[in-house]
Amino acid sequence: MLQEKYYVELEKQENLLARKNIKSDFYNGIYDRYEYPVLTREHIPLTWRYDLDPEANPYFMERLGINAVMNSGAIYLNGKYYLVARIEGNDRKSFFGVAESDNGVDGFRFWDYPILLEDVCPNETNVYDMRLTQHEDGYIYGVFCSESKDTSVNDLSAAVAAAGIVRTRDLKNWERLDNLVTKNSPQQRNVVLHPEFVDGKYAFYTRPMDDFIETGSGGGIGFGLCEDITHAVIDEEKMTSLRKYHTITEAKNGAGATPIKTELGWIHIAHGVRNTAAGLRYVIYAFATDLNDPSKVIAEPSGLLIGPRGSERVGDVSNVVFTNGAIVNERQEVFIYYASSDTRVHVAVTTIDKLADYVFKTPRDPGRSVECVAQRCKLIERNLELLKKGGDL
Repeated sequence: MLQEKYYVELEKQENLLARKNIKSDFYNGIYDRYEYPVLTREHIPLTWRYDLDPEANPYFMERLGINAVMNSGAIYLNGKYYLVARIEGNDRKSFFGVAESDNGVDGFRFWDYPILLEDVCPNETNVYDMRLTQHEDGYIYGVFCSESKDTSVNDLSAAVAAAGIVRTRDLKNWERLDNLVTKNSPQQRNVVLHPEFVDGKYAFYTRPMDDFIETGSGGGIGFGLCEDITHAVIDEEKMTSLRKYHTITEAKNGAGATPIKTELGWIHIAHGVRNTAAGLRYVIYAFATDLNDPSKVIAEPSGLLIGPRGSERVGDVSNVVFTNGAIVNERQEVFIYYASSDTRVHVAVTTIDKLADYVFKTPRDPGRSVECVAQRCKLIERNLELLKKGGDL
């Protein structure tokens, strides 16, 4: 007989999964935030954490605990919303699990089993942050960080990051391909596959890095082409969205969700990092690239799109928001899934029209305080004139 505590915990979890999410009172005209996270460690099935055999586990202890659920790839298939979440065990190892929802803002339930990747990299210790791309070749690709110990130095925290690649058609059967090779970049993280061929080739957004944490000479988000995705090799990386001094991308930046195609250009939702006295601060920003040349930036609104607010600022790695997944449905609604403080997953919802308006009509950062104030003064002047005229604004 299963222990009574199991049913108590199961009822608590069912109440959580059945809870309706509601829009918060946050307003900026760009997107709606929601009151509750869409995924947390409490969403993980009890069967993943507890041994239900009372003889083997008489005290009903968590045997394989979960620390956090965060950075989720996202895809929309057959009218349902799917997140491939990064799940971090109490042992610090991350893995992937598929959660499914009917409406994209609540009711996410994990499938019975996590994703068991093919064990083809003997030195690989950890995997995380999968980006999902529904490519025009017919496959769904997942590109993720494959982390291994750096054996070239005598430092237990030293690691090597590469971009792992898998593909599937149903999110159940995954084929592991060779890791991406970038000939001019020693390490890679935050790599995203473009959803269409470019000049007949597969296109990747990369993040050139000199080592595991610091970008070093890496100047921002890169772009490169390869002939064969099963043995992907990029000879040359162009730079797209650049790191800039005294901005939200000063320390580093990286691609996030798969680019969204609009009539005006490809909209990218990325992350930027700056250093503070309290450590690195991660925020989310947006930019656009040309429809015909996805490496060419054509719009980059000033500042951040999403920053951590309230309880989002507290967690395992505080003062962080991070995205690697967004969904566009048939109603042209955009669901941006973002993690806060490496602990939980939230959603912000907008539309293609609103997002395009924000990206293409919001002014650029002029780069200096005096020019930023002048830019703001012009906005104030126009607004005061409108208020003087009265009537319908």
